[in-house]
Amino acid sequence: MIRRLVLGLIWIYQRSFTLIGRGSCRYYPTCSEYTRQQFEQNPLLHAFYYSTKRILSCNQLFPGGIDYVEVAKLRPNPQDLTINRIKYWLVPKAGNRFYLIKNFSFKG
Repeated sequence: MIRRLVLGLIWIYQRSFTLIGRGSCRYYPTCSEYTRQQFEQNPLLHAFYYSTKRILSCNQLFPGGIDYVEVAKLRPNPQDLTINRIKYWLVPKAGNRFYLIKNFSFKG
């Protein structure tokens, strides 16, 4: 319930308010996209913590750069593994963790 509410608020923000400051985020993926991915893939407390940390560091005191979402567990196996059905790619990281990379050809 909370997860769907937060994802809905992020969707509204991405569709309306990001048009004002287009291209002003210091990170890739943008802070709103990072937060959306956190809430889609990680537990709520983990997502709140890392999203808040990321948003607070999005200013001139921090260098910015590439900062992908990390996940610890893989979700259940999908039924259809065609290129247009995969939403995120998982890139292995040390310690049985993965970086989450968005698939730009996802149609869903």
